[in-house]
Amino acid sequence: MKSYKKIAPLFVIVGASLWGVDGIVLRPALFTLPVTLVVFLESTIVAILLTPIFLRRLPDLRNLSKGDWAAFIGVALLGGAIGTMAITKALFFVNFVNLSIVILIQKLQPVFAIIFALLLLQEKPKRVFYLWAALAIAGAYLLTFGHQKPVISSADKTAIAAMYAIIAAISFAASTVLSKRALRNIDYQMGTYIRFSLTALFMLIIVSLKGNLFHVSEVSGMQWIIFMIIAFTSGGTAIFLYYYGLKEISASVATICELAFPLTAVILEYRLHGNILDWAQWLGVIMLISSIARVSQLNNNRAESEQVGY
Repeated sequence: MKSYKKIAPLFVIVGASLWGVDGIVLRPALFTLPVTLVVFLESTIVAILLTPIFLRRLPDLRNLSKGDWAAFIGVALLGGAIGTMAITKALFFVNFVNLSIVILIQKLQPVFAIIFALLLLQEKPKRVFYLWAALAIAGAYLLTFGHQKPVISSADKTAIAAMYAIIAAISFAASTVLSKRALRNIDYQMGTYIRFSLTALFMLIIVSLKGNLFHVSEVSGMQWIIFMIIAFTSGGTAIFLYYYGLKEISASVATICELAFPLTAVILEYRLHGNILDWAQWLGVIMLISSIARVSQLNNNRAESEQVGY
């Protein structure tokens, strides 16, 4: 258990890295579909795949209190539905070209998450944590924009994309904090299943009201393959890993580890599209990696202290 607590942040980092792969490699292939349908299908596919595995464990749901259910509903609604629709909409608006606007969410999300964790979970990290958190956010900013100023233009719809990115930032930040609360009385496997099942239910209502359910016939064979890849990587697998690590670390630490998302996205953008990083962006890479490593070390020190106390 002691060794697990030490490497718990690594699972969150890997999960967040898979989200970076999703945004740069996988989701662009779904551009022709309605946003609500994309989110509905990816959530529903994971829920269906997991149902045979967890069907016999449904009695475990009796362990959940009203507060647990409220937290899971919040996670599914904010993180699974609203947040995912907002980030997908932001990507669609900039046609997956202006990456900086979309990654804007990862520089705002930790700010919101730390505030939510303080208010809802009464998490009070040591002062040095806020120093490394600020450095991580600054590093993520440099990683995205380099020494250039962010350009928000209504002409290329990036202003609207930025608005959706901010909505996603708030939604994902709240989801991180609520996920920590939701996992209090249940394991990460069942937590993943509940999260996707509730999200699929919410999205079924939304796509039905918007009339987008009929567009399922427009999904191409290649897009169905992409949906399956998402289910086994940045969808179900990423949340499994994320929840596995989140069980043993604070929401504040988790939200900093999630900055692996922009790091992965920018590196992939460089490798796949040839967008070379300038000196300021490389400085951002160093700042971001160093900060995540230090925040992870702070978590390890806390875990060791708890073991000694035990």
